[in-house]
Amino acid sequence: MFIDSHCHFDFDVFDDQRDILMARCLNHGVSGFLVPATTHVSWSRLEQFIGRYPQWRAAYGLHPYFLKDASLDQIDLLGEQCATQRVVAVGEIGLDCWPNAVDLKTQIDFFKRQLSVAKSLDLPVILHARKSYDLVLKCLREIDFKAGGVVHAFNGSLEQAKRFLDFGFVLGVGGTITYPRANKARRVLSALGTSAFVLETDSPDMPLNGFQGQYNTPLSIPIVAHHVATIRGEDIEQVATQTYNNLLRIFPRWHEE
Repeated sequence: MFIDSHCHFDFDVFDDQRDILMARCLNHGVSGFLVPATTHVSWSRLEQFIGRYPQWRAAYGLHPYFLKDASLDQIDLLGEQCATQRVVAVGEIGLDCWPNAVDLKTQIDFFKRQLSVAKSLDLPVILHARKSYDLVLKCLREIDFKAGGVVHAFNGSLEQAKRFLDFGFVLGVGGTITYPRANKARRVLSALGTSAFVLETDSPDMPLNGFQGQYNTPLSIPIVAHHVATIRGEDIEQVATQTYNNLLRIFPRWHEE
């Protein structure tokens, strides 16, 4: 059984094909989907989907790249949302040092406040950390955050990977490793222990090698798993089992009703 630990299945791009795509995923052994929200306005939409699709699990948060229209009062609403709805994590939250993102001071303020919400509810988090691993780690230390979670789309060094693992996190492995030039990502993946990572797609983004220019979907998960197995010298069934077990360990509320 495969689980996509990070997909934006709620995005509008899937509206015309969501049910068909869900059926195809289930037929191909992809039977669970963790869908992290990105903005306050997306929370209610995701909440409706969670009620419709029993295979979905939700995480609610304010994505650092989309904070332009966010306000601090939404942090209080985030706490209420996570306390009253079926949720497995707070996310997608973090820091984004990409051009055109909002200023870093604002991002850090939102990030720390959302970490505090997760800490108060004993929820893990889904981290977005683009070009910001060391600063994200600093924030985790300052908040004394110990509930762990997933570092989405990890592409850092082995040393950075070990530091996140020491904080109780696992690493999200997706389409990056399918590219022949992703030598660093492949070296890090091959050096990780079996308990260190989960599979993800970031659908509809982060297409796999050979599928550039196309929308990504959770159907890519078995392909990612195949590449993981090849890189690590394991069989694909072993990868499926260990990543499933890792996900359940990191998100203990996965099977809560």
